[in-house]
Order: sequence, then structure tokens, then C-alpha cells
Amino acid sequence: MRAIRITEFGGPEVLKLVDDQPDPEPEAGTDVLEISSAGVNYADTHQAEDTYLARSELPMVPGAEAVGTLSDGRRVVALLAGGGYAERAQVAQSLTFDVPDAVEDGQALALVLQGTTAWHLLRTSAQLREGESVVVHAAAGGVGTLAVQLAKRWGAGTVIAAASTEEKRRLASDLGADVTIDSRADDLKGAIEDANGGKVDVVLEMAGGRTTDQSLAALAPFGRLVVFGMASREAPTPVDPRQLLGRSRGIIGFWLAHCMLDPARYLRGPMEQLLELTASEELRPVVGASYGLSAAGRAHTDLRARDTVGKLVLDPTG
Repeated sequence: MRAIRITEFGGPEVLKLVDDQPDPEPEAGTDVLEISSAGVNYADTHQAEDTYLARSELPMVPGAEAVGTLSDGRRVVALLAGGGYAERAQVAQSLTFDVPDAVEDGQALALVLQGTTAWHLLRTSAQLREGESVVVHAAAGGVGTLAVQLAKRWGAGTVIAAASTEEKRRLASDLGADVTIDSRADDLKGAIEDANGGKVDVVLEMAGGRTTDQSLAALAPFGRLVVFGMASREAPTPVDPRQLLGRSRGIIGFWLAHCMLDPARYLRGPMEQLLELTASEELRPVVGASYGLSAAGRAHTDLRARDTVGKLVLDPTG
């Protein structure tokens, strides 16, 4: 079958289209998904260069999510251990979710990884309380566009969306953000505090480096900084626990892989809720560019350059 195969670590150039990838075989507790659309995530760019939280092994077919049809004819979206950049993939039955007819492929892909991440960032990690202020970094991205909407839906007092361009900030405003700021501001801490009229309660952060440093400095007493990525590939300044004690602040890490260890507990309910809200048009997953499978490298290039919005989709026939 056609697939993207990686045989050496590196940037987008290592994503090679092949037509001789062995077909996946079903095993106990799994099925084979005939893929109609696959998702692209920032984590995929880290896996390609072996800088992700989990080590990558070669050769590799990347891709952590796909929509398609199972052997019994059901249309599902699935979280994968890998293999989504292909025409078919092996899927664990416990990590497949039935997709309502009213939900399009791209929308389902936006929900299964990035939507559940946004859900847990706010509900599980930050434990958002009504009236609290929330800063969403990369607010025009896959997680950010959904986090803005969910934060408003769940009673956040002020939602501050940080994004790098005017176009992205307009999108965040359209999705319900109360205030937008330029994520590339020299004084990001000041921009956050000015937007809120003081320090903030919750920050959802995935850039790393100075963005993490200045976001932490903008937290109010009892504020929570939830870190779920490091897109800049730059580590933040190490934190002495006394810095947290001195202002009763918290730093919390989140990685969706831990939810995948117990999908019945951590994923089934959130996905059912997100799919229902999308089918009823109460939630708007933003679907961005679509690329043919042969253009997967281009998708990674655009993603790393911050030239994208919303959920990126791969067409396995292209």
C-alpha cells in the first residue's frame, strides 16, 4: 500500500512516499482501518527528528489519528500508535470512536487528539473554575481553537488568545476570545497582564522557551501553567520550587498518551461530548489545509513555520 515511510531522522525532507509498505494485519483487540483522511500534528514533526517525549524507532510510518471504515463497515475516528500516513492502519478497538454522519472527517480528526487534549487541559489539569481568566497560546492551532471555545463554554471570565498574526487573532476572536495579543511581543508578560487588567489564573502553553518563562511570571496567586508541548524546541528556564511557593503558583504537565492507557476512563466520555457538540453545531472544529499524502513533507514544513490554522488533514489518495 501507499504510505509515508521514514528511514532516517530529520526534518520534513525525511518523509518519503512509498508504494510497497506492507499491509497491516488485525490482531487480538484490533482491526484494520481503511483510511479516508489522516491528521497531522505538531508532535509528528518531533517524531520525525526523534525529539518527542517517546523515542521513535526506524523505519516508521508516522500518524497518530485517522478517520475511515472498519471491517464491519462502521465509520470511526481512531487514535493510533503510529501508521496514520497511509492507506490503511491497524487500530485498537478501544481507541476507536463512532463518527456521527453530521461530523465531517476533518472535524473528527480535530477532536480525537487535539480536542481531547483541550478538554483535559481545562478540565483535568487546570481544573478551570467559573470566572477565571485563561490564556490560550497558539490560539489559532488545532488545540487552541477548541480550547478557546471550551473555556468560554465552561464559564471562563476572560479568555485571552495569543497568536502570531492578525489573521490568526481575528479567528480567535471569531471563536469567542475576549481579548487577543501578539504572541511574539517582546514583553509577553506585560501583554498578558495588560489584556487581563492584572495577573491571570490559567495559561495553556506549548511553545517553550521565553513563552513559558513569561507566562509563568504572569500567573496570579493560585494560578496554573499547563504545559503540553515545546514547539520552539527551546527549553524554558529551570524553576526553583521556591518560585512556586512564593506566589502559590503551579506548573502542570499534560501528555495525551497517558489518557490512552485507560481510554474508557479518560477518552470515551470527552469524545462523546465533543462529537455531540460538533454534530449539533455548538462547537466549531476549525479544519485547515488539506494535503495529498505525497505532500506530507510540505504539511510539516508549513506547520513548523506557523503558516497554518486549525486541523491539517492528509488525503491518502493524493
